[in-house]
Amino acid sequence: MINDLDMKHLKRCIELARTALEAGDQPFGSVLVSESGNVLVEDHNHIAGGDHTQHPEFYLARWAAENMSPEERSKATVYTSGEHCPMCAAAHGWVGLGRIVYASSSAQFAQWLNEMGIPASRVRNLAIQEVIRDITVDGPVPELAEQVKELHRKYYEKK
Repeated sequence: MINDLDMKHLKRCIELARTALEAGDQPFGSVLVSESGNVLVEDHNHIAGGDHTQHPEFYLARWAAENMSPEERSKATVYTSGEHCPMCAAAHGWVGLGRIVYASSSAQFAQWLNEMGIPASRVRNLAIQEVIRDITVDGPVPELAEQVKELHRKYYEKK
């Protein structure tokens, strides 16, 4: 169930995705929030340089592993503009982060790319639950997914 606090953090993720787009990166943004509701770290995509592992969700997982106890990680929430790719979902699972909330799903992203005539990625789009067994996931959020779609449309128009 998505609440007002979730919406606040998801809107920040979309702002971060917009920042990524303005920097020439694919528009993805993520925020890590503690159990008490404090924003711990946030990031956006950094793949424009050619390293396609520089996803914000992957960065948040690494940051959490270095800066949080296992118990703190399990109670934290990751908010993201787009559902984790399999690499990021695995990183999330390996470090034991808690709930994931996303504005748009991997299935939506794949559909948008198809509609724009963009070839599918080499890496399959999988639902997070296909990568992590015991995870609470909430999303997508339709009104926010439309905003994310527009950011992706702008990104691929530039290419």
